[in-house]
Amino acid sequence: MQAVLAKQRTAFTAAMPEALSVRRDRIDRAIALLIDHKDAFAKAVSADFGHRSTEQTLMTDIMPSVSALKHARKHFEAWSRDEKRKPTFPLGLLGARANVVYQPKGVVGVIAPWNFPVGMVMVPMAGILAAGNRAMVKPSEFTERVADLMAEVVPQYFAEDEMAVFTGGVEVGTAFSRLPFDHMIFTGATSVGKHIMRAAADNLVPVTLELGGKSPTFVGRSANKTLTGERIALGKMLNAGQICLAPDYLLVAKEQEGEVIDSITRGVTTMYPTLLQNDDYTSVVNGRNYERLQGYLADAKEKGAELIEVNPGGEDFAASNGNKMPLTIVRGVNDDMKVMQEEIFGPILPVMTYDSIDQAIDYVNAHDRPLGLYYFGQDKAEESKVLGRTISGGATVNDVVFHNAMEDLPFGGVGPSGMGNYHGMDGFKTFSHARAVYRQPKLDVAKLAGLKPPYGKSTHATLARELKK
Repeated sequence: MQAVLAKQRTAFTAAMPEALSVRRDRIDRAIALLIDHKDAFAKAVSADFGHRSTEQTLMTDIMPSVSALKHARKHFEAWSRDEKRKPTFPLGLLGARANVVYQPKGVVGVIAPWNFPVGMVMVPMAGILAAGNRAMVKPSEFTERVADLMAEVVPQYFAEDEMAVFTGGVEVGTAFSRLPFDHMIFTGATSVGKHIMRAAADNLVPVTLELGGKSPTFVGRSANKTLTGERIALGKMLNAGQICLAPDYLLVAKEQEGEVIDSITRGVTTMYPTLLQNDDYTSVVNGRNYERLQGYLADAKEKGAELIEVNPGGEDFAASNGNKMPLTIVRGVNDDMKVMQEEIFGPILPVMTYDSIDQAIDYVNAHDRPLGLYYFGQDKAEESKVLGRTISGGATVNDVVFHNAMEDLPFGGVGPSGMGNYHGMDGFKTFSHARAVYRQPKLDVAKLAGLKPPYGKSTHATLARELKK
């Protein structure tokens, strides 16, 4: 890995300044890679998960990646233009000029998670390539077949000094995170993100951390309950809830709890009349995560929660030899339960009740700032209060997750849910160095301003003018 990093950095330096035509060609090749191998990636994802439909992988991994790359291809030349800035008065009048030049940083390290193992490499790659960088990629060891396929096909489209893939387990990932990249982006758990940041600190590598946390969903009294149930069900059941932005828990008016739970149950039933043999429904990725989720349910039940299993077909999951799980809605939760302490990342949906929306807001503000926050309701004043009095990486109103699908919006977390952002122009800027360039006029500006010794009248005039309230 050290040798490839050195090779990429040498190639990057030799090619400076990186031509826009070269960047466009790399984006074109990345799009071709995805489209040419879309079905192979879908099969690999399904094999790694135990089951995930081709349609879902195309919708959640391939299509967002292609869309991000096409968006970058369309706009990156405009993003790359120098930005004029105003020199401090009166230097501009004397002929001074100032501007910002966006330069590529160099070699970017990408550490991807298992839940969207293609998309979480290739969506940020849009900004990385558009900005003119090289890339080294470490896919998740939990999706081994996808990682192997990526390592096989990337060299067919990119030279090693442009993009390289490294597979392997924890030891490889640890060594990768310690490399002196020019920038590193990690997507994954908050607990692992802390280790990534420590490793990067030794080389002062700037990092973008896309983490997760417990994304709350406010259901206001004014919400259309049928629509709310359908949309929460879609967001929670997609990828079996294995999404960093999935609605993690609900905040519902006490007197409307039953109505909201019923609407979600109907939403699930409409989309998934059965689950075990349903190609559209994804499996929990492995036995380790299945047991983790079952442990959350057992802990909640033991501590007094009510478990409502949404099993439309009345199927026998206990007799299944796979890792599919039905949605379980958990009522009567509290902060002593693991399901309210840990990011769930699976088909479990706790429901908390409130008497007033202020009470719900106070609960969210008493916990870590989430990656996503969702509000359902038609009360604009209440919507404004929820959005104005909370902080999250992003927010969607009257749906869930969708702010992530907007390529012109920055995507990222805040505090424990992440650091930095990408997508669209914001991704281009994340993976670029904004270089300040100032051009001094021929006049002796320092002397005119009294900045040169010996100090005298000009000096005192400048100080008097600038040090006024």
